[in-house]
Amino acid sequence: MSFGPIVEDRFLDGRLILRQPRHGYRAATDPVLLAAATPAGPGDAVLDLGCGVGTASLCLAHRVRDLDLHGVEVQRDYAALARANAEGNNLPLTVYDADICAMPLDLRHRSFDAVILNPPWHEPEAMGSPNPGRDRANRLEMDLAIWMSAAMTRTRQGGWIVVIQRAESLPEILAALSTRAGDISVLPLAARSDRPAKRVIVKARKSSRGPFRLAAPLVLHDGASHDRDGDDYSAAASAVLRDGAALDF
Repeated sequence: MSFGPIVEDRFLDGRLILRQPRHGYRAATDPVLLAAATPAGPGDAVLDLGCGVGTASLCLAHRVRDLDLHGVEVQRDYAALARANAEGNNLPLTVYDADICAMPLDLRHRSFDAVILNPPWHEPEAMGSPNPGRDRANRLEMDLAIWMSAAMTRTRQGGWIVVIQRAESLPEILAALSTRAGDISVLPLAARSDRPAKRVIVKARKSSRGPFRLAAPLVLHDGASHDRDGDDYSAAASAVLRDGAALDF
């Protein structure tokens, strides 16, 4: 599949420059928030399921040096861009052209300190995009439980699973985690202070018995509406999206 023209988008206030398809799926804030929420330290091994053009992995690599980063991406053109983006930003990332249900043998023989994922949002029956790459990136072709199971299988005992998803998927995520993980924390993401959370970040520790925590929402924008040129990120959101700060909750 060829997705046509490629553009360069700047992340982390220009510290990270990523090539993405102009008309296909283009990463925005979700993978940046996912990376910021990932508990990882130097020397840790991290696996990114459905890594796209590498946004979450490379944002994490920019914040935490000396990671052993791996990504799995089923769309070969996106996987190729992820490799090019890693090389262009001089950051480490090994990318596999593979389905999460049929991972390469060397990945199946490994476990990771953290597994991160940003699964597609839309159900199979939802109206799709005319762009094949964007449609596949956005459409949930397999149950979310399968994504969660793949993440759990590749996480070491005591390691972390971190996922960002729409808020409606929270019950399914918690059900998938409940028998094999604990120390679960949920961060609601609200566009503005007077609006309901449309997205959540969930992190959990495999084989842990730690308590469940529901954090106060992260409000992404100041004010009741967007009424001026430029972004209106809240100070907390700007620290993550512009400065590359960790998101601890």
